[in-house]
Parts: sequence; structure tokens; C-alpha cells
Amino acid sequence: MKAEDLRALQAPLKAQYREKPESARVPARAEAQVLPDRPSALVKGGKAEQQAGLHPAGGGDGSEACSADMLLEALVACAGVTLKAVATAMEVELNDARVVAEGWWDARGTLGLDRSVPVGLTEVTLTFHLESPAEAKTLEKLVELTERFCVIYQTLKAGVPVSTRLET
Repeated sequence: MKAEDLRALQAPLKAQYREKPESARVPARAEAQVLPDRPSALVKGGKAEQQAGLHPAGGGDGSEACSADMLLEALVACAGVTLKAVATAMEVELNDARVVAEGWWDARGTLGLDRSVPVGLTEVTLTFHLESPAEAKTLEKLVELTERFCVIYQTLKAGVPVSTRLET
């Protein structure tokens, strides 16, 4: 895709969102069916289903997806798509591009062994591996804009209010 193709694709959307800002508010949804025979859940996403279960550090056998890995998968998916869209808009040629997310969590927190240990990822590093004829400054700007426009990156970085509801 060329920059002008991307602009043409997004132009009517941008015009609509300028005229009707409320139409730019887009819902996101995921659902999991908890499985009755073990601590697992069938995650029903937009395009696929995936079975999630306990990480081996929490008692799983490694055959099911780990939720922390799934979160990082969402991050690299969003960052990868955003990177390519921004590169297209900037007309930056990418010979090869990979995005890698790495995170750390301490199983003692989720297993309830030590209340002082946080539950969840405590750090995440996002690495962009880029091969391009572009100058280093251009690639730095590309990554900066990718960070700025990546929905999942910005959600994790800023944090968002999360609430729960019970329906019976």
C-alpha cells in the first residue's frame, strides 16, 4: 500500500469523525467461556478462539495460552499494524520489521504467597527490529509515532480505569 492509498482509505473516516466526533468512539469486546473441568477458559475474540489456562509457573502444563502472553500478543499486533501504517504514511521503506514485547511477572503474587508481591506484569519492554534504508532519525521518529498512535501501547502506558460487574 502506498501513502496516497492509505490517505484515500482513511480520508472519509477522518471527515466523518470531524463532523460527528461521537461516531469515532469504537467498542472493543472479548468474551471467555469458563470451562467446567479445569481452570481454563475459551476466549472468543473477533476472529478466532483460543484456550487459555494456567501458566506453568502457576500450575499449568503449558498446553494452553497464558493470559500475560496474550496481552503481549495484543501489544505487538497493535504496534506492528501501527508501525506499518505510520511507515506507509511517512513513506519509509521497511525491508524487514519485527516487534517483540517482553514482560515480567512474579508468580508469588498470583498464587497468594506474598501480599507484598504485585499481581500482574510489573514491566514490559517493546523492541522494534527494523531493517530500512531510512536514516536513524527517521526510524526514531517512526517508532515515536508508532508509540503515539498504538491503542494498546497507550492503554498500557497510561493505565485505564477497570471495573467489574456481576450479573446473575
